[in-house]
Amino acid sequence: MKHMRLLLILMFILTPLLRAQDASPQAPPSTASPGGRGQMHRDQHQKMMEMHKQQMEAMKADMEKMKASLAQMKASGATISDPTEKGRWQSNVDMWEVLIGHMEQMLKHMESMGPGMGGRGPGMMHHHGMGG
Repeated sequence: MKHMRLLLILMFILTPLLRAQDASPQAPPSTASPGGRGQMHRDQHQKMMEMHKQQMEAMKADMEKMKASLAQMKASGATISDPTEKGRWQSNVDMWEVLIGHMEQMLKHMESMGPGMGGRGPGMMHHHGMGG
């Protein structure tokens, strides 16, 4: 039960981070000249790239902590002699292995996409109309 609560807490923590990765912030309306918009776009792109880098580093650090915790769980589970309790423990280990594996795949995908996240972020958007 303790591990299920931890899973729920992690899901609530990670979901907003993943959504933040997918969101592309709206630039405030500009009254500057067209050249000013280009600089504003470059500044926004630079900020987005830096934020992406920081979030990726934080996610990598979290993944390493989760892997270390999983290794401890495996070691603890090996000492359990009661078959019923050992089965429950192994189910938790299996669940965490699947979750960590899935998160690693998501992290790799996000790294390959870069700050633009699938063409929707500032690095991939064309600012001349919706069809750009």
